[in-house]
Amino acid sequence: MNGANHNVTGVGLVVRGLRKEFDGQAVLNGIDFEVQPGEIFVIMGPSGSGKSVLLKHLIGLEEPDAGEILINDESITAPEIAVKYRMALVFQSGALLNSLTVGENVGLYLTEHRLKPADEIGKIVLEKLTDVGLKDAVHKMPSELSGGMKKRAAIARALVIEPQLILYDEPTSELDPVSSVVIGNEILELKRRTGVTSLVVSHDRDLAFGVADRIAFIAEGRIVTIGTPDEVKNFKDPLVQNFLHIEFQREP
Repeated sequence: MNGANHNVTGVGLVVRGLRKEFDGQAVLNGIDFEVQPGEIFVIMGPSGSGKSVLLKHLIGLEEPDAGEILINDESITAPEIAVKYRMALVFQSGALLNSLTVGENVGLYLTEHRLKPADEIGKIVLEKLTDVGLKDAVHKMPSELSGGMKKRAAIARALVIEPQLILYDEPTSELDPVSSVVIGNEILELKRRTGVTSLVVSHDRDLAFGVADRIAFIAEGRIVTIGTPDEVKNFKDPLVQNFLHIEFQREP
């Protein structure tokens, strides 16, 4: 692991009274939660529960009908937020550009904004790829990577800005169980190594219980419960228990 890594300060996140309707249908119905600096906070729930719409609000793609989102007690709509705090999103698909090498993808933000000299960008890219176990993939094309490797490359791309908050959108979707464990371990390792705050949106029960400090279970546009993995597992609510224990049923 590269010794150049340094500890960053994770930020706190507060969502208060968030409401959103589409065509008169409430999709978010008064969402409230707080994420502590350096915490891994997982938002878990079934498809159609409001997870994706909530994430769009967190990254500024949707505006709420009511409520607010704060980072370190400052509204995310404040003009200085983008400059004051470093936030990154790891897309569900990885969102790598197929025309660029893995290294070029990882360093794209620094290159496009001319934030560093080319040789320094190369060093940073190699450092971040090494951190996620992809040092040897720097010159490969995305088409040469497995699904899990693409997700790890996307994490490396997020790391180049030394983020204080990372948002993960379904980071284990379409991955096999082994690759999912690798991604979960990477999320845990980043917390240990950098102190970054992580918010993970997922329907993956194994990931949620494997990495979370706390879990918010969302269903029908509202938070049903928030607690440690053990507290959520033992929460006696039909929506939660049905989701956690549903299995495929075969016809006799």
